[in-house]
Formats: sequence, structure tokens, C-alpha cells
Amino acid sequence: MFECTATDFSPGLNTSPLAPSFGCRCHSPEMTRFFSRMAAGRKPTKTAFATPSAPASLYGAGALTATAPAGPIAFENLRLFDGKSNILRDGFRVVVEGQKISSVEPMEKPLAEYIVAVDCGRRVLMPGMIDAHYHVMLASLPLNELLTADIGYINLAAAAEASRVLMRGFTSIRDMAGPCFGLKRAIDSGLVPGPRIWPSGAMISQTAGHGDFRQPYEIPAARGAPLSHAEVFGVGAVADGVAEVLRRAREQLMLGASQLKLAAGGGVVSSYDPIDVSQFTEAEFRAAVEAAENWGTYATVHAYTPRAIMVAIRAGVRCVEHGHLMDEEVAQTLSEQGVWLSIQPFLDDEDAVPFPEGSAQREKLLMVTRGTDATYELAKKHRIKTAWGTDILFDRRLSDRQGAQLAKMTRWHEPVDVLRMATSVNAELLRMSGPRTPYSAPLGVIEAGAYADLLLVDGDPLTQIHLLAAPEKNLLVIMKDGRFYKNIQPG
Repeated sequence: MFECTATDFSPGLNTSPLAPSFGCRCHSPEMTRFFSRMAAGRKPTKTAFATPSAPASLYGAGALTATAPAGPIAFENLRLFDGKSNILRDGFRVVVEGQKISSVEPMEKPLAEYIVAVDCGRRVLMPGMIDAHYHVMLASLPLNELLTADIGYINLAAAAEASRVLMRGFTSIRDMAGPCFGLKRAIDSGLVPGPRIWPSGAMISQTAGHGDFRQPYEIPAARGAPLSHAEVFGVGAVADGVAEVLRRAREQLMLGASQLKLAAGGGVVSSYDPIDVSQFTEAEFRAAVEAAENWGTYATVHAYTPRAIMVAIRAGVRCVEHGHLMDEEVAQTLSEQGVWLSIQPFLDDEDAVPFPEGSAQREKLLMVTRGTDATYELAKKHRIKTAWGTDILFDRRLSDRQGAQLAKMTRWHEPVDVLRMATSVNAELLRMSGPRTPYSAPLGVIEAGAYADLLLVDGDPLTQIHLLAAPEKNLLVIMKDGRFYKNIQPG
């Protein structure tokens, strides 16, 4: 396949730079002449993947933006996972023009002469994946650095993490707390590579709640006291009472939140709130829900326990993050009211945040992980709308295991159901942002009119989902917005 190659600034991605000043081969004199001849009426050209001697990256020397192919392309000789089906489909080609998929058509249909045909070698073409609970600003740096480092350094670290997220095959994320508005803008404008982001902004929290990162010496807070570092940074927004919750909710919407997130109960990483506590009143939740609804979107909550979940649901919250300690009554209520459950595969394993033995955080983590199996079973039993996410925090090693956390889902679901969850199902949750969604075309599916966010997998993820845990080896093509970010042939 033709390719754009250049220096890739993402740590751990070893790609060869392309020296010529035109920046990418799509715009080299040779490729310009090639596409000119095609447009003049030559027959469709079959292309193969790039050779190992010319590995792919879309960044020209000194450039920061990807370069799209110079014309429409058609992926052929593939097995198709469209994001919705139970099986791989044969006999189709997928045509990409610009940012979107223009058609999914039978191979028997004649291909227009100006379209370059790409031979996929019978590999699996699938939609780009979606992580419905990620923290791109918080995933790869330790907590003490996030609370003390210069914001410029944090933004640069987050930009590098965004690039790695994309290169793991995750072309979209729902960011569930953190000041990612600037990073989202940089990605959307092409300054840095990264996934599409649905930002929540700061998590709204009561005093002593899951989003209150103040130190004890800052309490009691004097009237008019400056905001804490975490509030200025934009991780949490402390609010007490209906009026303050309403103001904080409106502030996040002003900054560009596609949905609001509130802390409804205790958390693992926070210092002052036991897991069992319920946070905010129904009236306080309702203030945020109404603010979100006035903007055409929804509110979601961090919550583990039945009481925390039920108070939020009564106030009109439309999604629950976690829910690992819920009971049968809560599960039935979620199902009957159509409330989403965004669960993460929390287990006491290699993907757990390594809190010190005997610490309060370690004990809270163990409490949560003990409920994970039962929660997944309840969600299946009651057919709750279930999203998948990772909620990775504070550890670059853990963030690099994003795909492994998806593969772990086969503990509770069949591989095809896991893949649907990470594509079309998560995309359905993203659409709940309504007019506040940052991107207009369909995602998580391969169909005409959808964004051309595509992965080519060297193997069958429906039977070997663990392939997605090693994207550096098994993802041969990573495309977002119709642009190649990776395009290689296996060695």
C-alpha cells in the first residue's frame, strides 16, 4: 500500500523518518504523477502493503499533522467486522473518500477507475475502537506529579499519551474527568495525533467527595478562598448545595463538556471518602441533570453502591460509571429505566493500580474488585445497556495495557460481544451527548457515511481477541478520519 512516512514523536513507536522536504509520499512528485495518470483514465491499480523496509507513520519531517491519501481508496480481499454483526463477512470492499466511508459494496461491483484498490490479504477490517471511560490527562503520570508538576509538562505528557492511545487502535474516547479541552482542540485541529475525545471536564464533587483533592490544612476553607490546585488544574470542581452544583455544571458546559460527570459515592484513589458513603443529595444531582438537559446532553455519575446509584437515578442521571457493588434491585431499576452502566474490568491482577499493602486505597480497591464478577453477571441477567472502558490512572505501564483490558472481557462475554461493546455499543453511548457531541458522523461501524476510523488486524479478533492486546504487532493499519496513522506489512 502507498504510505506516508515520517518522524513519529510518540514514545515507543519505532518508525523510520522520511527525509525529503515534501513531508510524505502521498505528495511526492512520483505519487502526484501516479494519481494524475489514474485520473486521466488508467485502469484501477492494485496496491499492496508497504514493505518492512519502509515502515509507516504519517508525520513528515518536522510536520505535526497526518496527510490523507491523494485520492479515494478501496480496501479489498478482506474479512469484514462491521461493528454490529456476529460474524465476519466476505465478498465486500470498503471505499474511503476523504474523512468518511463512501460505500460498503460487493466485490462484483465495478470499481471506478480513479479509485486505488488496496489488497488486504484476507485480513480482518474492523472499526476503530472506543474506550468509554478514559482519563487522557491522568493515565500515564503518577498522582504526585499531576498534583505538583507544571501544567505545560502535563499537557505534553498527555499529548504523548493521546498518540499512544491512537496507536493502540482506540480512535475515540469518552474522557471522564480532566482538563482535556485544550488537548482535544489540538487533536481536532491536527496539531497532535490522538483519538476523538468526548470531554467531561472536571468531575463535580461535594466537599470530602471523590473529586476533592484538597489537603487537610486547607480546611476549613474561608469564604472567598482561592481554589485548590486540583480545581485550578480542572480535575475536580468542589460544590456544595444546589446553587454551587448548578454553577459548576454550567462552567463545564461553557468549557465544552459533551456530558457532565458527578461523584455520587466513595472512590478508591480519593483520600477522605470511604467506598460506602453516598455523596450529594437528590436535589443537587437534579440541578446538574437539568443543566445538562438544557444543553441537550446528559449527566453520569461515579458510583459503586446501591444507595449512591439509586439517589442519582431518581434525580434523572442517565449513566452510571462503575457500579461494582450494586445489587439485584439496582440492576432491575437500571434495566427498566434504560440507564446505561459503564463498567470496567477491575480485578486484583496485573492491571490494578499498585497501592501499598495495608493502605486505605488498597483496601478500597479490594472491596471494589470483589464485586466485579457479580456486577457483570447482573448486567447480563437484566440486559442493562452496558458500555466498556478502562479507567486507567497514574501509570504508563497500565495505560499500555489498554487493549489487554479489552481482551480480559472474555471472562464475562463472548469475543464478538466484547468487540461490539468496544465499537458500535460504545458509539451508541457517545450519541447520548446529542447536539453536544463533537463529531457528527456515525462511529464504531463500517457503513456508508461513517467516519473512516478503521483497523486492519493480522488475525481474527473474533476468535483471538488477545491480538488486540499487542497492537504494535497485530494492527497493520490504523486509520482515523480517512488518514493513515499506521500502514505496514508484517515482517
